[in-house]
Amino acid sequence: MHEVLLAPSLLACDFGKLKEEIEMINGSDADYFHVDVMDGNFVPNISFGQPVIKFIQKYAKKPLDVHLMIVQPEKYIEAFSDLGADILTVHVEACPHIHRTIAQIKECGAKAGVALNPGTSLATVEEVMEDADLFLIMSVNPGFGGQKFIYNAIPKIRRLKSMLIDVNSHAMIEIDGGVGLHNAEQILKAGTDILVAGTSVFGAENPVEAVNKFKNIKRDTSIL
Repeated sequence: MHEVLLAPSLLACDFGKLKEEIEMINGSDADYFHVDVMDGNFVPNISFGQPVIKFIQKYAKKPLDVHLMIVQPEKYIEAFSDLGADILTVHVEACPHIHRTIAQIKECGAKAGVALNPGTSLATVEEVMEDADLFLIMSVNPGFGGQKFIYNAIPKIRRLKSMLIDVNSHAMIEIDGGVGLHNAEQILKAGTDILVAGTSVFGAENPVEAVNKFKNIKRDTSIL
């Protein structure tokens, strides 16, 4: 059995009491803060910018998992790293030179993640399997929280896991979008390491209890 890693997505929190929401997750068993950065170009929404992330970093006591859903992310990597991002994930669809961008993230001292949209083939990251620290499979089309899980993500995770094993890569697999207690066990069995959960944590009657329920799921990797 392996520990379930959980990254509550602050996109689903109550922005009117952001500090309190951060402190609540600090006091929970969650592992990361998942922070979505959207520019209104790569995705049809605008979310956290650098001043908000600076505020989050001030109070967060867990690592920041920053997901850049923006065009030309290479222009902002150093700035987000300086703001305290522990993981910086860029979309392969936004990076024509993904190998160079991965190296740039690592040079800034952060772990390098590569995200793929639901319609993007794993073939687009086959050549950087040994370079990235994390691969993020989107199980919704990015841009908005609260969407329904796209179940084609599960066989995609299985294929990704197999590809990573084939090249002896220790990169983690993260999934983002529509993740809840109703499907988490199935997602984990496919080979996922990190669950991003937004609405299913912050929308719960007791968010800390919801975190505990996720963390108590038994991740049986013997079937992989």
